[in-house]
Amino acid sequence: MEKRRLGRTGHMSSVVAFGAAGIGRVDQETADRAIQTCLDYGVNHIDVAPGYGEAELRIGPWMPKIRNDIFLGCKTTVRDIDGAWAECNRSLERLQTDRFDLYQLHSVGKIDILDECTKKGGSLEALVKAKEQGLTKYLGITGHTHDAPATHLEALRRFDFDTVMLPLNFVLWSIPQYRRDFEALLEECARRDVGVHVIKTLAKAPWGEREKTYACWYEPFDQQGEIDQAVAFNLSLPIHTMCSTGDVTILPRMLAAAERVKPLQAPAKEALLATADRYESPFVGRWA
Repeated sequence: MEKRRLGRTGHMSSVVAFGAAGIGRVDQETADRAIQTCLDYGVNHIDVAPGYGEAELRIGPWMPKIRNDIFLGCKTTVRDIDGAWAECNRSLERLQTDRFDLYQLHSVGKIDILDECTKKGGSLEALVKAKEQGLTKYLGITGHTHDAPATHLEALRRFDFDTVMLPLNFVLWSIPQYRRDFEALLEECARRDVGVHVIKTLAKAPWGEREKTYACWYEPFDQQGEIDQAVAFNLSLPIHTMCSTGDVTILPRMLAAAERVKPLQAPAKEALLATADRYESPFVGRWA
């Protein structure tokens, strides 16, 4: 699988990172199969969070074997320093490790939440403390709404984050304002050498009132041809890694796509973007 340099971290991340939300509500045996599948494909980057059910506990038994071979990212949705510090240490314990590679403010998609995190006594102070005490090498920020690109651009003005993580797919790229905001963020990330980690590559539509047939917060593309196109589109842009979708049955299809597809050339990108109006921007739920 292709690897790309995750900004100033210098880590050569596989273009698919294992999004551990997919194992948060499965048994250990199922989680083990998903993790091993990722490793077999060459995935060397794991993204996990306390809010992903039992995901930290599912990954924990693997840490003694693979910790030195993977880039481990975790995050917190707690907004005050004391609560975030406690959650950071709890995550380390559950993951059976003494350090992260990346620790992030989680789900900061709007300015009012950014304000809460960056004020005096806010959770950003816990992240800085974690870095000072050697619990993490790098600090990042994540977000999940249409406002995330603009919010993260403002976040970079307030603090020198090493990475950003936010939604990107061809449906979102077809929305003029989202594309403008994302392009502005990409420009600033390139200037600062900030790693760009994206989510929702395979997001197709919100579930609405329909029955959820997959574990994702959104309906994912599930046909291999659709998955190939969605993955190839994101790889055509200057991003560094994509979280796998939050369903273990879709996981192998996304990994297979990332292993074989090539970035789309301009005509193919435009043709795919022309189909975007068939789909609805799938911002439902809080994560994955």
